[in-house]
Amino acid sequence: MTEMVYGAAPVQTGDPVLPRWWRTIDKWTLSCVLVLFGIGLLLGLAASPPLAARTGLEPFHYVIRQAFFGGVAIIVMIAVSMMSPVMVRRLAILGFLAAFVSIALLPFFGTDFGKGATRWYSLGFVSVQPSEFLKPGFIVMSAWLLAASTQLGGPPGKLYSFILTMAITMMLAFQPDFGQAALVMFSWGVMYFVAGAPMTLLIGLAAAAFFAGTVFYSNSEHFARRIDGFLSPDVDPTTQLGFATNAIREGGFFGVGVGEGQVKWSLPDAHTDFIIAVAAEEYGLVLVLVIIALYMTIVVGSLFRLMKERDPFIRLAGTGLACIFGAQAMINVGVAARLLPAKGMTLPFVSYGGSSLIAGGIAIGMLLAFTRRRPQGEMVDILLRRANR
Repeated sequence: MTEMVYGAAPVQTGDPVLPRWWRTIDKWTLSCVLVLFGIGLLLGLAASPPLAARTGLEPFHYVIRQAFFGGVAIIVMIAVSMMSPVMVRRLAILGFLAAFVSIALLPFFGTDFGKGATRWYSLGFVSVQPSEFLKPGFIVMSAWLLAASTQLGGPPGKLYSFILTMAITMMLAFQPDFGQAALVMFSWGVMYFVAGAPMTLLIGLAAAAFFAGTVFYSNSEHFARRIDGFLSPDVDPTTQLGFATNAIREGGFFGVGVGEGQVKWSLPDAHTDFIIAVAAEEYGLVLVLVIIALYMTIVVGSLFRLMKERDPFIRLAGTGLACIFGAQAMINVGVAARLLPAKGMTLPFVSYGGSSLIAGGIAIGMLLAFTRRRPQGEMVDILLRRANR
C-alpha cells in the first residue's frame, strides 16, 4: 500500500547475500548483542558453579549449556536478519500460532518446577517456556493487523489486535505469569500509540489494567505475596530480594573483585533472574552501567532507524520488538534493585536459559531484518516533498 502511494526503488538482487546483508545491517545493535552475550558468559562463570555444586553437576555445566544455547541463538538471529520483511512476517505468524497453542495446553501438560507457576514443558533433557517464543510472534502479528487497519477497505485490525492481546494476557495471568502478561500489554500499547491511538483510550486501558491488578491481588496468593514483599518497608535478608539488595550494596562502584562475591552461594536464581546482582557485587556499578548502556544503544538506535522507515508494518513491528526488549531488561534490573515487584524475568542475552536466549535471538533477528537499510526515500524527504506541493 505504501509503495503504491509513494513508490519505491527496486531492490538490487545482483549483490551476493552476505555482502549485501553486512552493508545494510545495523552493526551497532549486532555488536551490542554480541557483547551482552559475552558478558553473560563471563557472569555465568561466576554465578553457575555454586548451583552446579548444589545439584551434583560439573562446575561449568550451566556455562557450557549457556554457550551452546547462545551459539544457537546467534545463528538463528543472523539467519532471521537476512530475511525480507515479508518472510519475517510469515515466520512470525507460524511461530505465534504454535506458541499460542502451546500456552493453551500448559495447564494440561506443563510443569511449574516447584515455583508455583505452570510456565514450562519438561522434555527431560531440556525445558521450554512457550511464552518466550510467543512475544516476537505476537508483536509482528499485532503490527500486521494494526497496519492493515490503516488501508482503505482494510479489516478492523485494531479491534482484532486488542481481542488477541486480551486473550493472551488472560492466559498468561492465569499461569500465573504476570510479568510476561505485562510485557505483552506494554508492547501492544506502544504499537497502538505509534499507530495513532488517542491518549484517552490508552489512559482508559491503563486504568483497566490497574483494576485487573487489584482483582488479581485479592484472588491470587502468588501475586499478592510479591506485591506485599515489594511494598514492605523491611526486606527479609534471607529472601532473594534481600540477598540481591545486599549484594548490590556490597559491590559499590568497582565491586569486591572477580570471584569474590558471596551472593551466588545464597541465591538459587543467581544465574537467571538475579544475574545483575552478581554483576553488581563482583564488578560494581561500572559493569551495571555498561550493561544498561548496551541495552539503551540497541533500543534507541533501532528506534532512530525505524523513524526513517516508510512502511507502517515495519515501523510498528520494529518499534514493538525494540521496546519489549528494553522493557524486559529494565524490569529485570528494577527487580534486582528493588524498584519493581519480583517478576521472574530473565535479562536478555545475559541470563542463563535456553528458551530466553533462542527466543531473544529470534526477536533481535526480526528487529535487525526490519531495520536494515532498504532502497527507499527517507521519511523526512517524503514529508518535505508533501509540504512543497
